[in-house]
Amino acid sequence: MPARHVSRVRALYRRILLLHRVLPPDLKSLGDQYVKDEFKRHKTVGSDEAQRFLQEWEVYAAVLWQQANEKRQNSPEQACFGTALPEEKLNDFRDEQIGQLQELMQEATKPNRQFSITESTKPKF
Repeated sequence: MPARHVSRVRALYRRILLLHRVLPPDLKSLGDQYVKDEFKRHKTVGSDEAQRFLQEWEVYAAVLWQQANEKRQNSPEQACFGTALPEEKLNDFRDEQIGQLQELMQEATKPNRQFSITESTKPKF
């Protein structure tokens, strides 16, 4: 793998994890784990699939950056993250990808969040 490609992949990976910092804690955790798994899973793919992979994640990063900026300009309660998945894109997915998407949707829409984070105003000693 050319050094330029490796550098591009690492920069995108870091950028996405930084962008995840604006997400609510439970979505950040879910997103971070998903990104780590996907980047690890695609380490050894061919160059065509690697290009598609990077293009899709670059689009994701651009959308998340735009939504993070909107969050800063508006109140955090009005923040909305994500986009609708067009049906024509869904038709291009392999069965394995559909399964991953289903699992991700179930995890993201669980009524009982995995994490409960509260902020305390008292210092901890």
